[in-house]
Amino acid sequence: MKKILVIRNDKIGDFMLAWPAFAMLKQSQPNTEITALVPSYTKALAALCPSIDKVLVDCGKNADKLSKKALIADIKAQQFDASICLFSDSYNAGLVWKAGVPFRLAPATKISQLLYNHRIKQRRSQSAKPEFEYNLDLVRAFLAKQGIKAVEPVAPYLAFNADTLQAQRQKLTTSLSLDSEKPWLFVHAGSGGSANNLSLEQYTALVSGIVQHIDIDMGVVLTAGPGEEEKAAELKALLAQGDVQSVIYDKNDGLQDFTRSIACASAFIAGSTGPLHIAATVDVPTIGFFPAKRSATPLRWQPINSEGRHLAFAPPADKDKDVAADMSKIDVDTILPDSLAFLQRVL
Repeated sequence: MKKILVIRNDKIGDFMLAWPAFAMLKQSQPNTEITALVPSYTKALAALCPSIDKVLVDCGKNADKLSKKALIADIKAQQFDASICLFSDSYNAGLVWKAGVPFRLAPATKISQLLYNHRIKQRRSQSAKPEFEYNLDLVRAFLAKQGIKAVEPVAPYLAFNADTLQAQRQKLTTSLSLDSEKPWLFVHAGSGGSANNLSLEQYTALVSGIVQHIDIDMGVVLTAGPGEEEKAAELKALLAQGDVQSVIYDKNDGLQDFTRSIACASAFIAGSTGPLHIAATVDVPTIGFFPAKRSATPLRWQPINSEGRHLAFAPPADKDKDVAADMSKIDVDTILPDSLAFLQRVL
């Protein structure tokens, strides 16, 4: 297989959890050209991935007929030998089938599986393993069908050189008036609507507790994406009431710039959202908060940090889905000692 199209055209966090799969595919077949089909909002991140050779932008299932027709023509013109749909629905199945990709692999789900000529049974709804492992299983199956031994990838899946990080750190030091000699604790209180998150009061109690009890003098940076600026400002005001100083980082030069900034963090705290998974991709130590319901557990959406560099919390498990997703059930006083111990170890 000389040219492979890999499809992961959903949210940022989902895409970042595909990086181990891209790495396995590239490391197992170094001479293969790998093209990623992604939405426009993850294009910049895909361009950073060392295991992706080319990026193809998906117009999306809600696009007009002409745009969809043009995308199918583009896929067909590139004469891919194979496609791997890490996320499958009728739209994705239709793309590779109509484009005539000869080898089409995807999870065996729903009626759309009939449009693939190679299918792997996966029970993702059971959330028995991390999402990135389900992605890896698909690539393992693909390689096995080619008679190729899988090379198991290891973190980090993205690393910037020292000069790049030094330049980015200086940029942040200047623009945010940060002390470059201190470790920086990044806190992202937004969720992008992807998952339930802690309240601002919970974040305030956690960050205040960390700053007051840890033996390390840190700078606190509150990150915010588009539409999350007001939430970051509220958190800054709440922290200030407890004499915890922080700065807001809500302006950047795009996702690549934001990723380089995250790589400068000493630790990253957030809910189950895109920025948390970006931090894990560059192996910044992460503390994440997840609902306990089966489709959103800490296991299912485990970030791709290396061993020992991620700490997860969730509400107590409950048969009632609403209770399991109630993040107010996470008691900050209870999780603070483990958070402090984790940060003391990784900082």
